[in-house]
Amino acid sequence: MGVGLALDLGLRGVSCAVIERRPQLSSIPKGQGLSQRTVEHFWSWGLVDELRAARAMPTGHPIGQVTIYENLLSDFWHAPPARELVAPFYFQANERLPQYRTEAVLRQRLADLPNVDMHVGWKAISVEQDPDGVRVVMEKDGVQEELEGEFVVGCDGGHSLVREQADIARSGTDFDELVALVVFRSPELHEALKRFPDRSTYRVMHPDLKGYWKFFGRVDVGEEFFFHAPVPAGSTVENFDFAGLLHQAAGFAFDCEIDHVGFWDLRVQVADVYRSGRAFIAGDAAHTHPPYGGFGLNNGLEDAVNLSWKLAAVLAGWGGDALLDSYSVERQAIFRDVGEDIIGGWIRDDRAFLEQYSPSVDRAEFERRFEEAAKGFGKRLRNFEPRYEGSPVVLGPPGGVISAHGEHTFTAQAGHHLPPQPLSWGSNVFEELGTGFTLLAFDAESSAVEAFRESAEVAGVPLTVVRDTAAGERAAYGARLVLVRPDQYVVWTGDVAPADPGHVLRTVTGRT
Repeated sequence: MGVGLALDLGLRGVSCAVIERRPQLSSIPKGQGLSQRTVEHFWSWGLVDELRAARAMPTGHPIGQVTIYENLLSDFWHAPPARELVAPFYFQANERLPQYRTEAVLRQRLADLPNVDMHVGWKAISVEQDPDGVRVVMEKDGVQEELEGEFVVGCDGGHSLVREQADIARSGTDFDELVALVVFRSPELHEALKRFPDRSTYRVMHPDLKGYWKFFGRVDVGEEFFFHAPVPAGSTVENFDFAGLLHQAAGFAFDCEIDHVGFWDLRVQVADVYRSGRAFIAGDAAHTHPPYGGFGLNNGLEDAVNLSWKLAAVLAGWGGDALLDSYSVERQAIFRDVGEDIIGGWIRDDRAFLEQYSPSVDRAEFERRFEEAAKGFGKRLRNFEPRYEGSPVVLGPPGGVISAHGEHTFTAQAGHHLPPQPLSWGSNVFEELGTGFTLLAFDAESSAVEAFRESAEVAGVPLTVVRDTAAGERAAYGARLVLVRPDQYVVWTGDVAPADPGHVLRTVTGRT
């Protein structure tokens, strides 16, 4: 998260520093599933080719999931489509690779930016702020140094120093389960999985688990895997048989070499706010949750992109303080839904299914309901469509709300992600968006375009205008004028110029 935020800020011309206590990247393969939306960010950073080249799995290998009942040898399994069903609504296809490879791509690009300082091996030990700025004291090998800046962003994990020193509280649901993460190698398991269609993850639903998962995931295609499953409280590397746990979930014994065992608590924790004065939090510092559905890294990077352009706007003088407040308003509500409704919903749905249906009681009814349960996982992913309709910096519909639940559509809607469409000269609309605001004008009156252009010039707001006809796929936008903010979210739509374009721009930049 920190390197993604620093990269986005650096590319926007903002000078910043990253304090990273880890001298080397972790080799634990977490945060692997990158959504279409996340890969859009890598495209905007000019890194999409490098990202795809860093993958550990073969090009073209399916990224989806198989859901299996009881163990991997079961006769009951389904591999329904999920996130791939929303691919047309994004400019980039999703990707899969370990987080350490993703971060390596980001770090390599950061090294080319002279306005970003990396302090690797240093640890932040105190954070202070006053009306004039922030001060961070960092330490390395017994030596302390102080950095000063306008703002500080804590991308420092679940035990965030920035969150604690900013006195930001958290709340959420504790499922009171200890879960093990096992990283292992097994060519034999790879061969056994050939009974299924090619996929990257395998979710085992067992009636004893009360809706919690046993979960196999590929790191590569051939031998390396990771595995999550609940274990008894008090389990340690020394007192628990992890190979036996793997064999139980698989339904057979297989040769394996365990490389790593770790533990995490199955709970959802979301910070009450993401901003306190000049201090902000993002990623795991703001929200922690079970690693179900690939929401951690993806939402963390979305936090970073949401915050970055707003900080840059305020530092450049064309964004108001309300723009910074909107970061917390928008992103906190989204992840509250993710943690409690989507992830918590998966657990509740699976628990209800497993309590009610069994193949030993009514096989036909079980098979029908199991197929629904397997598809339900993908349905929740498909309905994950973050929208900021109720944001104070979006001119959304009356009664609009901020929510993670939505419906993907090609209609341009204020508060929603801009869907991609081809332009008449062959480019995609994403390829023509500016780094500031962009006004898309499809057969719009020249006077309406000029009214926006003049208002933006007066306000100092960077505005790119893209003009084209409203023919073909662009007709699906349903509006002749579409105003898009720097993170590719629509903030206003209309067929004619508003009565006061200046008011629109002041609203969407937090200067009302």
